[in-house]
Amino acid sequence: MCSSDDLAENLSVAEAFVREAAGLGAQLVALPEMFAYMRREGGLFPCAQGLDGEIVASARRWAREHELHVLAGSFPERAAEAHKVFNTSVLVGPGGELLGVYRKLHLFDVDLGNEGGGCFRESASIAAGDEVVVAETSFGGFGLSICYDLRFPELYRVQAARGALFVGVPSAFTPHTGKDHWEVLLRARAIENQVFVLAPAQCGRHGPDRVSHGRSLLIDPWGVVLAQLGDLPGLVVADCDLAEQQRMRARLPALRHRRL
Repeated sequence: MCSSDDLAENLSVAEAFVREAAGLGAQLVALPEMFAYMRREGGLFPCAQGLDGEIVASARRWAREHELHVLAGSFPERAAEAHKVFNTSVLVGPGGELLGVYRKLHLFDVDLGNEGGGCFRESASIAAGDEVVVAETSFGGFGLSICYDLRFPELYRVQAARGALFVGVPSAFTPHTGKDHWEVLLRARAIENQVFVLAPAQCGRHGPDRVSHGRSLLIDPWGVVLAQLGDLPGLVVADCDLAEQQRMRARLPALRHRRL
């Protein structure tokens, strides 16, 4: 998606993608980080809301109507700390039930320089979460993470140890970091932990001061890219072979060989 600061329009676009994916036989649909509201960098979140708000309610309705899982990439969840929100990812089951709620652990406080994309201070408006989350689904454990978390491999190793077969990495990567790091890091996380990695991404120009890398990816536990999108909004569908994942884990039992 190329989300903007128009909540109603973003929800309409997301709903259309979920409907299209369901028509193609998808059993799980993953949406990108801040899919329902992409603020201007440094701005506030006028649509901040709780788990009972319009954004999560929409994802639950889509899941029920189409009888599939929905990874509601992330949304600005109200936090107790004044003027801050959590960057929260939610996995919804096909009955509309909340299977997992994850609040982003690692905040993107970096200075890429004027030629590298600018300065980012997520901690100025976003509160950090404090919990690793692996949701239980009918197809196995699903680890939740968001964007900058991708650079912290220990998070995914804990998720794998807790039984994750899939991990979600909804993101809005910067073009500067994305061109060299996005696919490399995603494939590394898949290989290290022998998991499927679903990485739905924001793409394109959201406004005068915000651009995202794009290139949504679905990667298998061997590190092979099963599907990839380009630089424009769109939808891609691929199959995840769970039986092959188990065969691969048996042939190369790296997770069992861990000593640390």
